[in-house]
Amino acid sequence: MQPQRYYYLIEIQYLGYRLHGWQRQPGFKTVEGLVKKTLKFVLGETRFKVLGASRTDAMVSAHQAAFELFIDHEPLNNMADFLVLFNNNLPQDIRALSIKQVDAKFNIIQHPKKKEYIYLFAHGKKSHPFAAPLLATFHEKLDVEMMMAAANFFKGTHSFHNYCTKPSEHTIVERKIDLCRIEPNEEITASFFPDRSYLLRIQGSGFLRNQIRLMMGALVRVGNGELSLEDIRKSLSPEVKRPMSFIAPGSGLILNKVHFP
Repeated sequence: MQPQRYYYLIEIQYLGYRLHGWQRQPGFKTVEGLVKKTLKFVLGETRFKVLGASRTDAMVSAHQAAFELFIDHEPLNNMADFLVLFNNNLPQDIRALSIKQVDAKFNIIQHPKKKEYIYLFAHGKKSHPFAAPLLATFHEKLDVEMMMAAANFFKGTHSFHNYCTKPSEHTIVERKIDLCRIEPNEEITASFFPDRSYLLRIQGSGFLRNQIRLMMGALVRVGNGELSLEDIRKSLSPEVKRPMSFIAPGSGLILNKVHFP
């Protein structure tokens, strides 16, 4: 007889600067590894497994991420008490935001979802070291207005074959971007941030490996004059094979929201 299984959706946030991404990897500190280590302590002998909604890269942070928790045999007696105990034992750079029970029909990977990423950046002058975990600084002066114009090309349904690391023959490179724009950063600020910083805001249902960091890298190359607006437009054509090579640093990228409609 199959054991009774219970399903929970847990939202978390984390600072990724010291972590090697979400997915558990031997010999590296990862979000999944630390979450599972904490759950093993909190749940004791209870059998469980976890499944993340998104796999973030090394040094990438999350303002709102999510994972599904599967528990066998017995449900959580009190979800509010569990959340407190879970948070009390998680490392300081990971925090659980909420928990709710879902049913067996819910699958965090296949369930429709919208994701929003932001990429924080400044340019022209080295930033305070304290800003490094959240904000990428490009030392050359950038034409931000030209970068704003270039970001508009990414909106809509396009082939992102030039904005993906090691795609296979089965990789679906056509993706839809619901929103893509550069704006002044008023979302995450600190006294040690530069006087002026910016963010790239991107929304969509799914992204390719390193897609957003490669898009940000291309926008930086527009800002410093290496690429033109026409180069960006052509790069989204299926016929043009010109893989982007500059991957923007992971520390500027933040998974800002995961919404399950």
